[in-house]
Amino acid sequence: MRTGTRLGIDVGSVRVGLSRSDRDGLMAVPIATAPRSEALLQVLLYITEYEPLEVIVGLPLSLSGGDTASTTDSRVFARELAGQVTCPVRMVDERLSTVQAHRGLRRAGRSAKNSKNIVDQAAAVILLQHALDAERLQGVPPGFLAESP
Repeated sequence: MRTGTRLGIDVGSVRVGLSRSDRDGLMAVPIATAPRSEALLQVLLYITEYEPLEVIVGLPLSLSGGDTASTTDSRVFARELAGQVTCPVRMVDERLSTVQAHRGLRRAGRSAKNSKNIVDQAAAVILLQHALDAERLQGVPPGFLAESP
């Protein structure tokens, strides 16, 4: 397992959830939810603050593995980000991470209405934790590199 903090990003059409890992890559924690219009700037600020080894952006494929409008949106976001940073930006399959986040919040007693501002952070945590666990098990970085424009 490579040493270094990672940032996780769950790209949504309205909000973007952000998470980060500890330096050893053991655990992901939530850090923020940003309005979509401010998300790229927010991510750049967190990259400056945390100096991550890499940034993991969720790729919301359909259940059959195909692209959707959300998939295209995430790819565009990752490409824009990759064009502005020196650390690698990786894309990782995140099918059902938002569904898992909603389920976990409901189990914790939060209603959908009361959790809309944190569900994106929770999805970013799930996405990043899956990426960390995959790297630990497989011994290689997760997903694939996003190409800069």
